[in-house]
Amino acid sequence: MSFLEEIIAVKNKEVASMQIEEIKKIKKRPSFYQFLKEHPQHMQLIAEIKRASPSKGAIATDIDPLSQAMLYEKAGAGAISVLTDEQFFKGSITDLQRVAEVVNVPLLCKDFIISKKQLIRASNAGASIVLLIVAALSVKQLTELYQAAEELGLEVLVEVHDLAELKIAENLGAKLIGVNNRNLKTFDVSIAVSEILAKELSLKGSTCYISESGFKEKADVQRVAKDYQAVLVGEALMREQSPEQAARNLRIKR
Repeated sequence: MSFLEEIIAVKNKEVASMQIEEIKKIKKRPSFYQFLKEHPQHMQLIAEIKRASPSKGAIATDIDPLSQAMLYEKAGAGAISVLTDEQFFKGSITDLQRVAEVVNVPLLCKDFIISKKQLIRASNAGASIVLLIVAALSVKQLTELYQAAEELGLEVLVEVHDLAELKIAENLGAKLIGVNNRNLKTFDVSIAVSEILAKELSLKGSTCYISESGFKEKADVQRVAKDYQAVLVGEALMREQSPEQAARNLRIKR
């Protein structure tokens, strides 16, 4: 069983026992899509709070998510991603709720979303963006969840990692498409994935493309700066003694 298959099997059990929350009114956050459109001069950053991963194990399990998030915001991150998966990434929905109380930038709920229950929970916890992974969903599920997220007022980052998935996301009309450099079956990482798919991005006028995973320094970001508007970085920032400065360094001019 691949990492993704194992995670989805667990997620199905979680969702089956999850209560449907009543939809709450939450704080309005800026649109990340509009932010990217209005600030094209720099590569923008989605800075992630990531305690652990299935492939790397513990990264920073004792981190204070509030302090980390505030440093990211101070560094100019365009959005902050909070991993909320408990079993594999040691995150929690509480991390997202707490971060939502102290920062004003767009917030991404990073999880393996397969149900509207999770969308409502993410929104109630303060998220303004949710992640939908093409590899984890049928086209029907993806379309239904995308529409449900928009009805809740959420922006959607649709994640792909090969050409077939990219075309599915583009056919959906996604405004935010993330190219994951991490293979979700093996968890191997290569920025070359984004470089190869850069030649196939067909909605550049209307869609913002984000390259995800594998970025440690300016030179890494420079590799994708021509074709992508932002990068998503988690592990490298979590391991830094000065995450604020590290985050600033990744926001290079395009």
